[in-house]
Amino acid sequence: MNLITGATGTIGAHVALKLLLNNKSVTCIKRANSDINRTKKLFSYYTHDFENLFQRIKWIDADVGDIYSLLDAFDGVEVVYHCAGFVTFDKSKETELFKINVVGTANVVNACIEKKVSALCHVSSIAAINNPDIVSDISETVYWKSSPNIGNYAISKYNGEREVWRGIEEGLNAVIVNPGIVLAPGFWNQSSGKLFTACSKGMLFYTSGKCAFVDAEDVASCMIELADKKQFNNRFILSEGNYTFKEVLSKIHFEFKQTPPRFLATKYLLFTVSFLESMFRMFVKKEAMLSMEGARSSMTTNTYSNQKIKSIIHFSFKPIDSSIAFICNCFNKEKLK
Repeated sequence: MNLITGATGTIGAHVALKLLLNNKSVTCIKRANSDINRTKKLFSYYTHDFENLFQRIKWIDADVGDIYSLLDAFDGVEVVYHCAGFVTFDKSKETELFKINVVGTANVVNACIEKKVSALCHVSSIAAINNPDIVSDISETVYWKSSPNIGNYAISKYNGEREVWRGIEEGLNAVIVNPGIVLAPGFWNQSSGKLFTACSKGMLFYTSGKCAFVDAEDVASCMIELADKKQFNNRFILSEGNYTFKEVLSKIHFEFKQTPPRFLATKYLLFTVSFLESMFRMFVKKEAMLSMEGARSSMTTNTYSNQKIKSIIHFSFKPIDSSIAFICNCFNKEKLK
């Protein structure tokens, strides 16, 4: 039996769909107040049989922050896909960030060991492969080196990885994936979904940064294949390629028939906006749309190598243009409805 944490999120929902399409049994854990219809909605973008597939999921109320609920949920489980995670650059949510990404991962690892789970596939991030001395062709051989500009999100994902490596030392069969920026339909108000929502209205500014991008379907496919092929005690960067933010924004604007962004957002402009945003949000009690950490990230230029995943399982990534065209089409259809 396969169990997925974070199945109401982008990557977890894609893993669930891939497994179900392969006629695998799927159990998903969720918080008591989670909206599982988000998962069904995502299924509908890919198949007309989404209702039947969704009904095959066994849902269990559990929380990665509660080890005892995990121990109950992991009974009889063979493979765990740990996709639950929290992405935020809001300093006021630092406690929740580390509770989910670090303590939650430690609980998943401990439950896997206790219940003798055959395999764990953990979703980390390229943010966890940080070394300011290396800015190009970053590979899995690059190990963490701290610096003053590293944000809490990157630190939380790195410490979460450390829990998985600790589990491996204790005999757990585990593999870690480090996806680039994940592109996916749905979830229009979070993660990369916010990017498509903003581009649909047109944007004037672009930032100077560059990063790795990957389709959510490819992330799910790689995770399942790596677990099936027992590529344990290992980590893999998942990326279709490296693109500037201007390139990606221009591609999305083209699909939405919008004029691409024309003006470079300078460091001064971004930091000023993020400061004003944070001050305003303090009074309205909402997360700032652009934080200092987010602004800094948007100006960072890093390139990542995908040669390891290609050489080990010979995976072929979906071209980023195809991903963007599909996602924009889903967005437009939903808007028309």
